[in-house]
Amino acid sequence: MDRDEVVEKIRECLVELDGDCVLEGVEEALKLGISATDIVLGPMSEAMNEIGRLYEEGEYFIAELIEAAEIFKDVMRRLDKLLKEEAKKAASTKRRLKIVLGTVKGDVHDIGKTLVKVMLQAAGHEVIDLGVDVSAEKFIEAIRKHNPDVLGMSALLTTTMRYMEEVIKKLREEGLREKIFIIIGGAPTSKEFAEKIGADAWAKNAIEAVRIVNKYAEEKR
Repeated sequence: MDRDEVVEKIRECLVELDGDCVLEGVEEALKLGISATDIVLGPMSEAMNEIGRLYEEGEYFIAELIEAAEIFKDVMRRLDKLLKEEAKKAASTKRRLKIVLGTVKGDVHDIGKTLVKVMLQAAGHEVIDLGVDVSAEKFIEAIRKHNPDVLGMSALLTTTMRYMEEVIKKLREEGLREKIFIIIGGAPTSKEFAEKIGADAWAKNAIEAVRIVNKYAEEKR
């Protein structure tokens, strides 16, 4: 198998939720000299985005999303050491940002957020993951404690995404809004919604989130 065939194998096997096949493809990719970072940011992420699309169209359900996330985590356990080594090298050649991430209060979905976290780490950034159901107070506490460059908020429900505006409002009240770059994402969100609530950016998927954060990192150099 050549490089392109292996990459396609990983993507297809993950979309088909064949965990053994995905891990086999990952081992073949590593033998061919493909970096762990390229495996995560390439076929793994493309497959997760495809799975997200299938879910939105009603072809996949929560059970499939959970299974895909478990396969993804298995691969991450295999690549963890390599990703950290590659991230250290990357951090020495470009600006490394500190990012606080969380799914907002009332929402316990974390598959999308976890994917963003993994990809940001693979790109060399430091990520503080606050988990799910995060209140404005918890976000503020983390920002005061860690002094991050970026705040990332996620929501999967229309009812919970409105809480993002509450967080930004509280940040303004605490005098912290101007000190941080805010990016939001999640199925019900949009560019228009991000602009309306006063966020700096909106990402439609994990790949876009990494691209936006990397661009911001370059601007801060």
